[in-house]
Amino acid sequence: MGYVDAIVVAVPRAHRAAYLAFANASNPVFLAHGAIRVVDCWAESVPHGKQTDLYRAVAATQDEDVVFGWIEWPDKATRDAGWAAVMADPRLAPAANPPPFDGKRMIFGGFDVISDAISDAKGSD
Repeated sequence: MGYVDAIVVAVPRAHRAAYLAFANASNPVFLAHGAIRVVDCWAESVPHGKQTDLYRAVAATQDEDVVFGWIEWPDKATRDAGWAAVMADPRLAPAANPPPFDGKRMIFGGFDVISDAISDAKGSD
């Protein structure tokens, strides 16, 4: 069914445009090395919880928002080879494409897809 890498990171609101530029430079590299989809999402309706929440998970400060993203791969073998190639790709060297966030507070992991539902609805015009 595929394989997905997920990330959650805190990004300063003032760096939203820089994050978008970072993503726009990074995402084609993942696609070139076997990913089939790369998605980045800026928090819009993310509640602050009483016990746990995404803000606490990444130690976000009051001037930061949460960014959630994922990379879809056809399978884990492609992902493993793809990541090795991505990490060696000079387009993603920190000097060439510096991340506009604190990578030490990034949460990430790889997941086997166990369920995948998609609507065939086209929406109304």
